[in-house]
Amino acid sequence: MTRGNLSVATPGKAGTEGAAVMKDNHKTAAAAGAPRSRYAELKQMLEERRREIQAEVQGKMRGVREEGTWGGKLNEVLDAVESAEADIQEELEFSLVQMKSETLNKINDALVRLEQGTYGNCFECGEEIAEKRLRALPFAVRCKDCEEARENAERRERQMAARRGTSGLFLDV
Repeated sequence: MTRGNLSVATPGKAGTEGAAVMKDNHKTAAAAGAPRSRYAELKQMLEERRREIQAEVQGKMRGVREEGTWGGKLNEVLDAVESAEADIQEELEFSLVQMKSETLNKINDALVRLEQGTYGNCFECGEEIAEKRLRALPFAVRCKDCEEARENAERRERQMAARRGTSGLFLDV
């Protein structure tokens, strides 16, 4: 059932149907201009975050091209300890650039969802993701409760896998 812009699941309906109804209502409301200021604000926030990260990544890549290495010690003679430290620093910097690139992809995906009218809806339950959460993590795809449930399930799965791995050690007698 629909009340204003909010969809309420009715007993007997599958969760995905309720989510589809909610997404359709969200699209209709967005098209009608009701949450237009929120839409514009969220789009601006995503685009600003994208510009910041792109500038960081491009700056780091430009620095690598100029210096010829991540750590900036291409022409220096290094002993074993300095070389190991330089390698670790390079790996850290490369990992940070990778993480920022992944974040850029998530932001671009969020912008696509925003244009489609599905941004801000949880992938799992279809409910609207809290604005506070979207401000902190603008590319969030799950509400807080669904994300916690997913993380708990992953943690249990890792614990079970670890138990299976250690219990196998005792079977070879």
